[in-house]
Parts: sequence; structure tokens; C-alpha cells
Amino acid sequence: MGNQASSGVEGYIRLGQEYAARRKEQRQAMRQARFDTIAVHGMYSVEEAFRSGQGGIIEPIFPSTSQGYRDSDEMEAGLAYKIPTWCYSRIINPTNSYLEDTLSLLESYGCPFDASAFCTSSGMSAIKQAVEPLLVLPEDKDDELNFVSSAQVYGGTFQLFNVRMKERRALVRWVARPWETAEWEKQIDEHTRFLYTEMPSNPQQACSDLEALARLAHRFQIPLIVDSTIATPALMRPLLHGADVVVHSLTKTIGSGGAALGGAVIARHDLVSRHLAPEARADYATWLKLWPGRDSGPCISPNSAFFFLNEVRTLRMKVEKLSANTMVVAEFLANHAKVETVDYLGLGGHPLHALAARYMRLVDSDRPVFGHLMSFTIKGGPGDARRFFDALQRIYRATDLGRIKSVATIPAISTHSQQGEEGRRLAGIPPTMVRLCVGGEHPDDIIADLDQALNKA
Repeated sequence: MGNQASSGVEGYIRLGQEYAARRKEQRQAMRQARFDTIAVHGMYSVEEAFRSGQGGIIEPIFPSTSQGYRDSDEMEAGLAYKIPTWCYSRIINPTNSYLEDTLSLLESYGCPFDASAFCTSSGMSAIKQAVEPLLVLPEDKDDELNFVSSAQVYGGTFQLFNVRMKERRALVRWVARPWETAEWEKQIDEHTRFLYTEMPSNPQQACSDLEALARLAHRFQIPLIVDSTIATPALMRPLLHGADVVVHSLTKTIGSGGAALGGAVIARHDLVSRHLAPEARADYATWLKLWPGRDSGPCISPNSAFFFLNEVRTLRMKVEKLSANTMVVAEFLANHAKVETVDYLGLGGHPLHALAARYMRLVDSDRPVFGHLMSFTIKGGPGDARRFFDALQRIYRATDLGRIKSVATIPAISTHSQQGEEGRRLAGIPPTMVRLCVGGEHPDDIIADLDQALNKA
């Protein structure tokens, strides 16, 4: 906000308003830039570099736990949120803010409205922060709360919704076929607080008709929340199709180098919700950060934010390359004698191929691109799947995904084990399913490893 102390709280507020106006002008200019330019620069301009980083061309890390103030007047204005401030790193940190600015600009790319972001310590933390304020029951009410979700979601999300939210007396209503919008409508009533879908889903590759789902949610005056971790804003921006909130595990594709944990909540301004207060609806992500997030402390670390900032600069290029590799591998598996089925949205025979192609397109092009995640089932039984899995030599056996290195897992015994057999049947996860996240290696080398392992199944 400048280097000179001002006289009184009102003087600091005036300086803060001037600084906020300059930032707003700069943001409007960045909203006109192309996707790759935003990914590279975000809101860290040349002016900003000299203001806060002594001219460094890369955003600096602020490892300090807290901000010092010039005097009591500035502290009073800052802690009342009357001026731009970062005060304490549990709430805001400058490095984290650079990442939040970049992600919100990328997710709202092409939208007529703006958005804000709140970065958290993990993807699961982002989901929890995004949904909890929508599940608060008024003190004078004793009604049952519910929300409607695709059953084809990450195992941790399934557990959060099926167990932890139930502990809050909020019941999830599962949709087994999320691509059929009519199935969603059957589950909604006057007590429904939001709709939640994951697209494409991990590991089953399920999709939803986002525009139809958003219209349905808004007809009931509730928000649509979309987990777009696998697609990233390089392939799909749900806000552009009517969604209100997007959540990401930054740990995955955005952080493909695999050296940090993080999550993000990105929400459009003026989202739809008849249950939230006007100040929360106006800028949900910022409200989450300054109020509920302040009290629960799910913040991302500045070191992690710095890692993700540098990963996101090449996001479109990486996603395009990983997707191309995955297509080659999927075609190989689809023709292998030891493989029963292949779930990859890029295959023309996939039942959801056309629906996915409507939404998943490489940014700044009109070309459908389907991401780096796929799953396939091994012929035979669980023992055959394990023999194949144990025979892999180059592909890592891990629960991770989105890495620059290829990684595989058996969801039934790992990422989705805790939801039980009934939950896995509902979600369409058989014990012979293998989830494969194809990395940046040459696809011929990945195919060679898959082939030798399949021949041992």
C-alpha cells in the first residue's frame, strides 16, 4: 500500500482503497489476456515485482507467519479487513494470494463474470471448506438437510459425504448415473443444499451434462459444485458452463511434479444459493478464506503455493502432452487380449465420449482433449489384476495420480477401499479395475511395461 505511514485509520483506509482500485484495474487487464499469458504471469506484474519483490521476475516466497504494521491505526484497519492486508498466514499470505489470483483468472477465463479462489492444504480440505457452510441448519429449525452427489467420485470424497457429513445430520443422496440429469432431479427436494459432481470422475471416467445440471440446480436456487481436478482449467472450466464453485486437488495434475500438497476452491461472484447470506454469495471464496477459514485454519503453506505457481505456468502444454500419451496407451489396451474393458473418454466407442467432447476441449482451441486418467479391467478375477499389478516395472504402484511419471493403482484395495463393497458397486468399481495415470514418458515405453505385465496376469 506504499511506504509512508498515514495519519489515522481513515488515512489507511483511503490508501487501501487506492491500492484496491489499482489492483482491480490490473485484474481487468489480465482478464483480457490469453490463457498461457495468465498462467505465466497471473497478477504478479512488473510493478508488483518492484513493489514487493525487489524486482524478482518470479513471485517471492513469504515464509513469515505474520505481517508487521506501521502503527496501531494500520493494525486496527487491517484486522477489521478494512484495508488490503495479509496479517497472519493462517488467513492470508502474499505467496498464497499470487496463486489464488492465477487460479481464479484461469478458471474464469472466457467468463463474463469474475471469480475468486481460496487455496487450502489439500484437495479434501478444499471440498470440506466448500460444502460445510452450505450445510448449516438455522437455530430455529430441526429439519433434515441433504445434498445430491454423483456416486462416481474419489474415495475420500465418498467417505467425507457418506460418513463425516452424516455426523453433521446432512445426508447425501447418491446419483449412480450422473450423466442422466433426470436422475438428479428425482433426488432434489426443499431441503437440498447443493449438487456435487466430479468430471471426469476418478477412476470411472463418469461425466455430467454440466449446463443441464447447472440449470437444474439454479431452478431450485442452490449451487452446483464441480470437482475438476482431472480436467484442470486447461481442458474444462465449469464456471463457463453454469457451475458456481469448482474444487481442485492441486496435488494432482496442476502439481504434476509431485512435491507438494494443496487444494483450491474457486467460486464465481454472486453465486446462486438461497441458504447463504448475501455477503457470502457475493464473493464466496474470499468469504470462506476470511471467515470460516480463519477459524478452522486449512491454509496452504507458502512453500507449497510457490511450487504450484511454478507448475501452473506450463499447465496447458503439459495437459496436452499427457493427454496425447494417454490416448495412445488407451488404444493399445483396448485391443489387448488380457483386457476386458477400457474406460477412457477419448475412445470413440466410450458411451460418454460425445458428452465429454462437448465440455473437454483444449483451451484456446476447438479440439476435444480428454486428459491423462483412465481405468481398465483385467480379464479373470482379482488375483489376475494383482498379478498384473505386481509385475509392473516402470509404472509406479501408488495411490497418487496426475504425476509426470506414470502411476497405477487398484482402486478397490486402495483409494476406494474404505467405502466398502456396496459403495464400490454403487460407484461401479470392480476388484479387477486398474486406474492408470499416464505420465510424460514416451508412450511406447509405457506400453512395453503394460504388455509384459499383462502377459503375466
